[in-house]
This record gives sequence, structure tokens and C-alpha cells, in this order.
Amino acid sequence: MARVKRGLKARRRRNNVLKQTEGYWGGRKNRFRQALEVLHKAWSYAYVGRKQRKRDFRRLWITRINAAARNNGTTYGRLMGAFKQSNIAIDRKVLSDIAIHDPATFTVLVNTAKAKK
Repeated sequence: MARVKRGLKARRRRNNVLKQTEGYWGGRKNRFRQALEVLHKAWSYAYVGRKQRKRDFRRLWITRINAAARNNGTTYGRLMGAFKQSNIAIDRKVLSDIAIHDPATFTVLVNTAKAKK
């Protein structure tokens, strides 16, 4: 029975890990065991970050809408409540974009929501 030398497969696996840790500090970039540990940690941070990014953007949109709403004499909460009552279905991302790039249209939306309330 001949022994199995895992040269190519093992080297390819190690090189793949080391390639992903390129730019890390110290031995974390060129020692396989350390690199594997920090790579797994990086993956878990990336997973969490993908969830946080959604929250962060929503928070940003709400802040922008609130600022624009206050310029039109109302608050974010009152505005969204008025939208809900007057059946204006528009998501926060688009509303934020309108508030920044087209304030006149935003004002029309606010007045429409107030009028139907």
C-alpha cells in the first residue's frame, strides 16, 4: 500500500487561504494556522457587517427624510403617519433620494399627505 502525498491539494488550499489574508499584519498573512484563524474571524465579521449595512442605510434614509420633513414644517413620524393614512406607499430609500435631489417634489408629497389626512 502506497502512502498518499497530499502535496498539490494541500498546497493549493494553503495558498488560497494565504491569498485571502494578503495585507494582514504580521504573521497573520503568511503563517497558515494564524491566517486560517483570522480568516474565519473575518468571515464572521463580514457576515455581521452585511446585516448591519441594511440597518445603517435605513437609519441614514430616516435621518435625511426627517431633515427634509422639518424643512417642510413637520417631523419624520408625523410625515410617515400621514403617508400611511393617505395610502401613499413609497419606501424610505426612494423618499430619501427625492428629498435630496428634488426638494420641490418632496414638498408636493408632504402637502399631499397633509391634505388627505
